Amino acid sequence: MNVRLSVVVPVWNEVVVIGALLQSLQPLRAAGHEVIVADGGSTDGTQDLARLLCDQLVSAELRRSAQMNAGAAVAHGDVLLFLHADTQLPADAVQQLQAFVPMLNVWGRFDVRLSGSRPLFRVISWFMNKRSRLTGICTGDQAMFVRRDTFDVLGGFAPQPLMEDVELSRRLRDVSRPFCIASPVTTDSRRWQQRGAWATIVLMWQLRWRYWRGESAESLAQAYQSDVRNAQ
Repeated sequence: MNVRLSVVVPVWNEVVVIGALLQSLQPLRAAGHEVIVADGGSTDGTQDLARLLCDQLVSAELRRSAQMNAGAAVAHGDVLLFLHADTQLPADAVQQLQAFVPMLNVWGRFDVRLSGSRPLFRVISWFMNKRSRLTGICTGDQAMFVRRDTFDVLGGFAPQPLMEDVELSRRLRDVSRPFCIASPVTTDSRRWQQRGAWATIVLMWQLRWRYWRGESAESLAQAYQSDVRNAQ
């Protein structure tokens, strides 16, 4: 069963990586799928570069949830796939998604692999994928995909500054378990390298724990931004 895919890429000042990502998506465009870049007000040339390599470039408030919703609003595909600018799809992504289409699942995600050769990155990736399979929760690094009609019925991503992927996963999980694709996307390990792998692990687990306990996404976003600034 054939399906038209809409890849939505939220960006902000990603000129260093956006070219390579969009070049890798050109075969999808040639096959009839579409690539939509949702920009949050980049000032580094990201828009100029993206405009040459995508089907639509839309502008939105600088908030990932708002950007992804804006991209989805203009999409024409049957399945929406939300892809971070520093994440590369596997070569067999379309074939894997074709296998998803006839299933009862309404959404899913890919396994993830961190770039770089450090053995610790393989361990982190394994735990991320295992946790996701056990909990049915997806994070943005795992290239979430969802049927367009389901996304529309649920109202898309909640207008919050952090954990929008976790929040939508919870609502989607009430409809069906995720379709988990073992072929991994590869996400850039720069965040882990810049801040330190263990420090990043501790920070992300703390934030998820506090979110699970009911703390607001706004409060967590302030804590995250403060932590990142202090680490630089």
